[in-house]
Amino acid sequence: MARIVPGDGALGARVEDINLSRLLPDADIAALRAALGRHGVLHIPAQAPEPPAQRDFAARFGPLEINVAGSHQIPGIPEIMALSNIVENGSSIGFADAGQGWHTDLSYSRTLALANVLHAVTVPRANGRPLGATEFANTHAATADLPADIRARVDGRTATHEFARFWDMMRTEKGSRRPPLTAAQRATKLPVSHPVLLVHPITGCKVLFADPGYTVRIDDIPPDESDALLDFLCAHQLQAKYRNVHHWSEGDVLIIDTIGTLHNAVADYGPHQSRLLRRCQVLAA
Repeated sequence: MARIVPGDGALGARVEDINLSRLLPDADIAALRAALGRHGVLHIPAQAPEPPAQRDFAARFGPLEINVAGSHQIPGIPEIMALSNIVENGSSIGFADAGQGWHTDLSYSRTLALANVLHAVTVPRANGRPLGATEFANTHAATADLPADIRARVDGRTATHEFARFWDMMRTEKGSRRPPLTAAQRATKLPVSHPVLLVHPITGCKVLFADPGYTVRIDDIPPDESDALLDFLCAHQLQAKYRNVHHWSEGDVLIIDTIGTLHNAVADYGPHQSRLLRRCQVLAA
């Protein structure tokens, strides 16, 4: 039976006595799902699942996304995307700058992401120190601490999320080599609205669902009021007391609650320092 060992930070737990290369019993999957809701991020160290095993494990939590970009997928396994700066034969084998900014995945889609399952294959290092960490913020805790007047203002409201916001930010603020989105691409990623306080599908609690990456406005209030409220909500969630960081090692598998946390990929490594993560994205429906 999988053993869950809570961490001592703002979120996160370690999972022991588990081997993801084998089929897990239903009781282990149920325990992991419940622990994911409680802890936000589950760290399963020293794993070596082949891509089919990673896909099959992730699919135990729900349907898997096949990214519409259709690129950087594992051959024959489109449910797994490579996140990597490695170049082979003149072409990148993965999405090099994925997640480099605070966000929650797929908030710009009508069907939300429930979780990410990430497997670290290659971790960049400098002088023996791992680079390319991932930061997390606990939105359950941040929501519980919302001032009563702010909670009253946002409860029952929706916010608009837009794919292009994060893409354009990466190009203008971080010097990404991503090409500009075409009009046709923007038309396939139209803005969507979700409740600002969203009922979490595992815990049943309302959690803040507005982030710096994709949320563009609080609906049906004046723009200046929306901007001020979003600024407050984003700053509130990213206070140090709600945050934790994971420093990767080869063989790490992380299960990330993408509704109950925000995350940010730390880009502190160069093109000569190879990084490769394999990602499955579990949908909430």
